[in-house]
Amino acid sequence: MTATVLSRAGDMLLPRTGEWVRPRASTHAAAASPATMPASAASAAAEQGRGGQRAGDQTPPRALPQFSHVKRYWDPQLQCFAAKILPGEYYVTLHGEMIVTVLGSCVSACVRERELGIGGMNHFMLPLDASQGRTAWDTGVSAATRFGNVAMERLINDILKLGGRRERLEFKLVGGGRVLDAVTDVGARNIEFVRDYVRTEGFRVSGEDLGSDHPRKVHYFPAEGKVRVKRLVSTRDSTIYERERHYLHELARAPVAGDVELF
Repeated sequence: MTATVLSRAGDMLLPRTGEWVRPRASTHAAAASPATMPASAASAAAEQGRGGQRAGDQTPPRALPQFSHVKRYWDPQLQCFAAKILPGEYYVTLHGEMIVTVLGSCVSACVRERELGIGGMNHFMLPLDASQGRTAWDTGVSAATRFGNVAMERLINDILKLGGRRERLEFKLVGGGRVLDAVTDVGARNIEFVRDYVRTEGFRVSGEDLGSDHPRKVHYFPAEGKVRVKRLVSTRDSTIYERERHYLHELARAPVAGDVELF
C-alpha cells in the first residue's frame, strides 16, 4: 500500500480525489481486554483463515448462512477474497475477507470485535420520511429512524451472536456524500443519524470519512480493522446515481422491517 498525500479542509483531513486513504483516526482510543473466541467461531476461522487464501484457490471461505446471496470473488491485486455489498445489504465474516462497497449518499458502518477479529459492514440510507416524526405504530419515532436502527442493529447483533462483546466493538463510519439531487441533503441526514446512533448507544468511533460531494469506494478488512477509502472523480457516476435512486424509491414503497432488539 503506497503512502497517501492528504489535503486539509478546516479541521478535517480529507483525501484528494482518486487517492486511497484511511479514515481519520479518533483521538479517543478504546482499551483492549482479553477474550476467548467461542468454539463455533474458532473452528470456522481455523477452517479458512486469511493465511490459507492464495491466488490459485477459487473457493472462498464459507460464508455465514444468511449471507449466501452476497457476491464474493478473489481480488488478485490485494491477494484476498472480497465480499461486495449493495445498498440495503450487510455482511459479517469470521475470516480474513475484505468487504467492498461503493457509496454515494449512503453510509456504511464498519464494525469489528477488536479481540476476536470478526466484524462486518453495512450499506444503507434513510428513507425520505413524510410522517414528520410518526410511524404507523404512533410511537413518536420516525419511520426513517426505525429503518436506520434496524440497519445498524442487524449488523451489531450478528457480531454479538458470534461471541463479540459490546465494549470491544470498534466503529468506523464512511459515506454520506451529497450525490443525489433532492430537496433535502440525503447524505447529511444519513450522517446525522449514524453519528447520533453510535453516540446514543455509547459506542466509540475510531475513524470516519463522511460528507463531501464525491462518491467513495470502500475496502474494509475486519480482521485487522483497516479501512481504505477512495473518493471517485465523478460526482454523477451514472451507475451509483441510478442505483441509489432506485434504492430510495424502493424504501419509499417497502414497510420498515420489524424491530430488532440489541443484545
